[in-house]
Parts: sequence; structure tokens; C-alpha cells
Amino acid sequence: MVRTPEEARAALEEAVNEAPVDPGRTRITARSGGHCYEDFVCGGDVRVILDVSPMCGVSYDGGMRAYCVEAGATVWHVYGRLYPVSGKVLPGGSCFSVGLGGHIPAGGFGMLSRQHGLTVDYLYAVEVAVVDENKNVKLVVARRDDKDQRLRELLWAHTGGGGGNFGVVTRFWFRGLPHPPGQVLLTALAWDWKDFTKDEFAALVTAFGEYFRDHQNPSTAAGKLFAMLKLHHVSNGQIGLLAQVDADDPDGAAAMAGFVAAVDGRIGPAATKTRSVPGGHFMRPGIPRVMPWLTATRVLNSGGGNRCGKYKSAYLRKPFTGRQISAMWAYLGNERYTGYVNRQALIQVDSYGGAVNSPLRETAVRQRDSILKVQYQVYWPEYDACQDGHIAWIRDIYKATFAATGGVPVADGEVTDGCYIGYPDTDLNDGRWNESGQSWETLYYKDAYRKLQEVKRFWDPCEVFRHAQSVRPGRAV
Repeated sequence: MVRTPEEARAALEEAVNEAPVDPGRTRITARSGGHCYEDFVCGGDVRVILDVSPMCGVSYDGGMRAYCVEAGATVWHVYGRLYPVSGKVLPGGSCFSVGLGGHIPAGGFGMLSRQHGLTVDYLYAVEVAVVDENKNVKLVVARRDDKDQRLRELLWAHTGGGGGNFGVVTRFWFRGLPHPPGQVLLTALAWDWKDFTKDEFAALVTAFGEYFRDHQNPSTAAGKLFAMLKLHHVSNGQIGLLAQVDADDPDGAAAMAGFVAAVDGRIGPAATKTRSVPGGHFMRPGIPRVMPWLTATRVLNSGGGNRCGKYKSAYLRKPFTGRQISAMWAYLGNERYTGYVNRQALIQVDSYGGAVNSPLRETAVRQRDSILKVQYQVYWPEYDACQDGHIAWIRDIYKATFAATGGVPVADGEVTDGCYIGYPDTDLNDGRWNESGQSWETLYYKDAYRKLQEVKRFWDPCEVFRHAQSVRPGRAV
């Protein structure tokens, strides 16, 4: 547990230079929030974990003329400490316990991203404990406008190059942060699965995708509107929808009404009250309602205890195809996995684009023309005897959805544009699940990978920081 950047540096130096007692445990990893859907942080080959969670400060740095966020801070630390004193916000995630040390290097997105862009669009500088070829460890600060090209490249690598690749991040600095809406309008809908036919399901999914295909201008209220469609397994009993729009915008209420009409108005099943916590977001009865932004953000976080889970992801440049929708319908329990029971198995379809697709500057995030971002999720209690069944379900529904492109959402495809490194999935490395001909490196990073490799070779020459999907220092794939 490290409390300061210098403690992180010293602990890393000690870890790098000590001889492993167990030759099977050689990896050194870093943890901020503790979320990881693979064994990149905690695994049988890990010898030392540097936990930066005690470093959770949020402050203004006059020398940098930027807001400083320590790498152990969570999303909630930032929202709860930055906004009340500055009126500003990081356009980040909606799960409060996510640590910024991992969230930011992956790119970072959330319910304000269509209005304000990605978290990394505002990243000005980063402090990293790095290891040189002689296993000496030093703290370096890399600024966006640094005179040293190598430092500029290190900063760039943290704008979407993924966590745990180049060193141990200790601090981030942000400039030009936006103001969130003073108030937002929240709307929640739910429909009972029993009322859906296959055609009605297709109409709902298509209407959702077409709305965001057609509303991509972040200067309009409809272009700011963010929504999540929660396609649960039928054993949950319901499909859920959550939407938020800027209520300070005079057209916000009309935009919300138009969105609901465009989606709910296309289907026959009647909306009803939510009877569960859909996909980790608590939607209280009684909304739609106008609420202060920070209050609304608190309301949506369900909290809860620890659980196991696996994620898969996809960027969509166009609405789902009919074939993709048919596969989702089948594997959500209507034709396949009919005996599978898990209320926490779902496909979450997030609205995307808007300001994300008009970035302030170049970053390592290459997916900048998508309209939807899709999260395949499954959760289960620790020590659940059915763990293999949960993993089988998510593998099968994902492969079926993208069967036309080898079981994965290929990068630069007509409909899809790869995957999100913030939801790591080592099945992308496996030919049984990825028959696309595109490597995991391409699916995550596209043309940015070669430059990320160059940064890796310079700043981590000993490849101290490695895992199943770490940036490789060798030739680009």
C-alpha cells in the first residue's frame, strides 16, 4: 500500500531488484480501484501488487495550472470532491468504485461523454514511476506540451493505451475541464420480457440504434442525451432503459420526450415499473424527474458487495444488423440458454458519439466515429458452482452476435469498430473465440498500436509490466 509518489517509486524499485522466492511468481502489477475482468492484476504468477488506493487526493495545482487527481482516487472521489469546490467535472464513469488509475488510461467514458467527450480528452500531464534498462526507478512527469518528444509520447500513451503497460501511474493533471449540467432530467423505463415477440424485440433494439445514429450533434439537446438499454437475460424478467439529458438546456425536456417516443413508441409492449437493479444502475420508481446533477449521479449508483464477473465489448458505427439482433434474441434465453437462470446476465447498449467523435486533440483512443458502445456483462457470486456456465453464456452470445465477422466486432468494419481495452477480454487472444483474422491488438488499438509499442520499448525496456494483453515491445501486429 503506497501513500505518496515517492513511496510508489521506492516500493517499485525494491520489487524490481529483489530475487523472486517462487520462480513461478515474477510479475509486478499495480492496482487502484481493484476492478479487472481478467487476471492482469491478481493472478497466480503475480509476486507484488502495488496498491495506490491510499493516494486519492483531488486538488488544484497552481504550478501546473491544472486539476490534480491522484491515481488511487475513485470516480466518486472525483465527483464528490472536485465538483462541489470548482463546479467542474471529469466526464467519466457511473460506477463509483472504479479507480482512476485504470479508468483514465483506458480512455474513460460515461453519461456526460456525448456532451463533453472522453476523460482523456482533458488529460494534460501524468506522473509515472518507470524502470530503466538498469532497473533503476524514477518518477517522471510527462506533459502534453513538453519539449521532450519522449515525454509527450508517454503522455499520449496514457490517453487510451490501457493501464499497467508503461509504469505505475501516481498522478494525473487535467486542463480545460467542463462544467456538468446544474440539473439533469432522468427517465427510466422497463418492459416485461413476457410481452415481447422476436419482432418487437428487434423493433426496440433498432429504434434505439437509429435514434443515436440520427442524433450526433452535441450542441443540441438530443445530441447530449445519454441512454443505456439493458437487455437482460429473460430470467431477469425485464428489459430496462435509463436516459439522462441536460435539463439546463431549454430543449432538454422536449429532447427526452422525443427520445421516449422514438423508442417506446415503436413497440407494442407497455412500459411498467422497474422491479430490479438493472445492470448495476439503480433506477428508482417515480422518475422521470429533474434532479441536481450530483444528486442524480449518486442515485444511479447501486453500490453493493463484491462479485465475480466477465465483460466483452464492441463499438458500433451503425445500428445492429438483423442477424445480430436475431442472435441476441436467441441467446438471451428465448431460443438458446432457455434453462440458464441469471438475473445479472445482460447486454448493455450505451449511446455513444457526439462530442466523443469530435475530439479536442489526438489521443490513443482510435474509435472516434461510433454511435453505440456495447457491454456484454455477466456476474455471479464468489464460489458459485455454475461459474463455467456463466462464462459459457457470455462467450456464446458474443460469438453468435458477431458470427459474420469471425465471432468478434472487427475494427474498421462496416458496422463495428473493435473493442474497448477498459473491458479486457483474453478470449480475443484465442482462435476458438476469435476467428476474424484480426489480433486483439488491432481490435483494441487499430493503427495506434505501433506507436504504443515504440513507447513501450523506450519506457519499459525490461518489460516489467506485462500481462496477457499488455503492449508488446516487439514488432507491430
